[in-house]
Amino acid sequence: MPCITLPDGSQRHFPQAVSIAELAADIGPGLAKAALAGRIDGRSGVQLVDTAFLLEQDANVSLITARDPEGLEILRHSCAHLLAMAVKQLYPSAQVTIGPVIEDGFFYDFAFERPFTPDDLAQIEARMQALAAADLPLSRRELLRDEAIAYFEQRGESYKAELIRAIPEGETLSLYRQGDFEDLCRGPHVPSTGKLQAFKLTKVAGAYWRGDAKNAMLQRIYGTCWPDAKALKGYLTRLEEAGKRDHRKLGAQLDLFHFDDCAPGSVFWHPKGWTLFQQLIGYMRTQQERADYVEINTPDVMDRGLWETSGHWFNYREAMFTTTTEDERVFALKPMNCPGAVSLFAQGLKSYRDLPLRMAEFGKVHRYDPSGALHGLLRVRHFTQDDAHIFCTPARMQDECARTIALVFAIYRDFGFEDVAVKLSTRPVNRIGSNDTWDQLEGALSGALDRMDIAYRINPGEGAFYGPKLEFVLRDAIGRDWQCGTLQVDLNLPERFDIGYINEQGERERPVMLHRALFGSLERFTGILIEHYSGLFPLWLAPQQAVVLNISEAQTDYAQSVLKALKKAGLRAAVDLRNEKIGYKIREYTLQKVPYLLVVGDREKAERRIALRSRAGEDFGSLPLDEVIARLRQEAQPPGSEGSC
Repeated sequence: MPCITLPDGSQRHFPQAVSIAELAADIGPGLAKAALAGRIDGRSGVQLVDTAFLLEQDANVSLITARDPEGLEILRHSCAHLLAMAVKQLYPSAQVTIGPVIEDGFFYDFAFERPFTPDDLAQIEARMQALAAADLPLSRRELLRDEAIAYFEQRGESYKAELIRAIPEGETLSLYRQGDFEDLCRGPHVPSTGKLQAFKLTKVAGAYWRGDAKNAMLQRIYGTCWPDAKALKGYLTRLEEAGKRDHRKLGAQLDLFHFDDCAPGSVFWHPKGWTLFQQLIGYMRTQQERADYVEINTPDVMDRGLWETSGHWFNYREAMFTTTTEDERVFALKPMNCPGAVSLFAQGLKSYRDLPLRMAEFGKVHRYDPSGALHGLLRVRHFTQDDAHIFCTPARMQDECARTIALVFAIYRDFGFEDVAVKLSTRPVNRIGSNDTWDQLEGALSGALDRMDIAYRINPGEGAFYGPKLEFVLRDAIGRDWQCGTLQVDLNLPERFDIGYINEQGERERPVMLHRALFGSLERFTGILIEHYSGLFPLWLAPQQAVVLNISEAQTDYAQSVLKALKKAGLRAAVDLRNEKIGYKIREYTLQKVPYLLVVGDREKAERRIALRSRAGEDFGSLPLDEVIARLRQEAQPPGSEGSC
């Protein structure tokens, strides 16, 4: 007679084993219809199960619906299976491989004799809709590993059989069937295909089998799936808007940067883009000075021995650029700034009175990401981090975490990011340091968040190899999430490099090391800002804040004197004296998203005035030059320029 405890603490007793579906029906018809799966919280941890799963013993159970994050993932995973079923029905010679859930959707890779076309995608999606309307039930069964290999080989699915061969002998595997289609999967899945109501196939691309360029090229079909048509429409609208805001298109339109195959994954900054980049550095430098950081700089190339001591050589070697000198010394371009900061701390004797020591660095780092992973400014091989390393006493660890978290939120607010989510990534399987050390470090991060009353989500096993970390996720103007800043606490690198300070008792003690980046990668943050603002930067950030436009040659001298006055006031301005119609000039600079257009004609010249317009088309009329300059100077002040952060 199982006793089922629900999340609200209420209990339900049943005379015999009961399925998740029967439990939902016992609670109410609405939940019975909405339930997609169940979450069982037991001694062995949390387990997600199908609605057909039988509860034979006492258990704590939650019902999963499409409103839950797990429910949305189940919908998308089930939709990947629906896609594979549709492809197999339409193109029987296609072989199935893998079909995981990804952010905002799913994909499935197929081995097929030709590339899929847009017309193919339309037919596949139509077949998926028909299969969903058929409301086919899903069922689960188990096979031993060797039985599963034989089963898929018999069906001609050699890729699936190859995947299973990598699984240890004797393992029991689960398969899910819907109609005449069956696939290897851990599950859980929706009870029936009728639960899949709102989906869309988005694109097709090539992908190598198992991500290895030496293997066969497969066809990858991407799709998205949502709980209902309204949510799907909202996502597709955001996707369309994201296309308009693509930082690569705007980067070309606004003459900010470009990429070239001579330096894959590295940015060629144009003057306007470099100006924007430097505004970010200047802003962050000011905030860090106010928060009592000192700025440092460390070498880009360092000996292999340093990276062996830090652990990067053994945990990060494949992503490092290296070279060997004539005397056979191996050097590496730094993928991280941390060892350089430790080396600086180690210079000279440190006392507890010197701590906390907050060392900031705009450090260039280099990481060898696969060419297929590169994506404009958002994923590059050579980038700049607004790194900082804070060395403090163990007693100050949680205080420094809280101080850094407060700075993170204040800085994001200055850029208009009010919706910030926090994730706590805990100890990974491959790590250095004892469990006691990890307990202490994870407790410092969670304790700081708890005392600041900041909600956060646990990311089990996603910490760095040397310590747990917080990840700060920003939501932009069109609802997309971006992981940017990080905060990590670390007792392992201080131990590995044997650094210390003299405590109040005159004894040598090990400091705690905090790793902190708020923008993260400045290149990536710049790309995010371009898309967040859609190129319409606030005046303080805009590479070019104003342009002076003359109506005719008669105002050339006055236009040049206006430019001189603007620059003297510290404004980033330009002048356009071309013999073009003023309407043409206004349209051109509006498209270039220059915040203010200063038009001068005969009247303005005679009265030392400006006809002021904004890029949004606002006409402020004819104003005295001094008033215009004062207005622009006031608006161009960076956030937080008055007072302290």
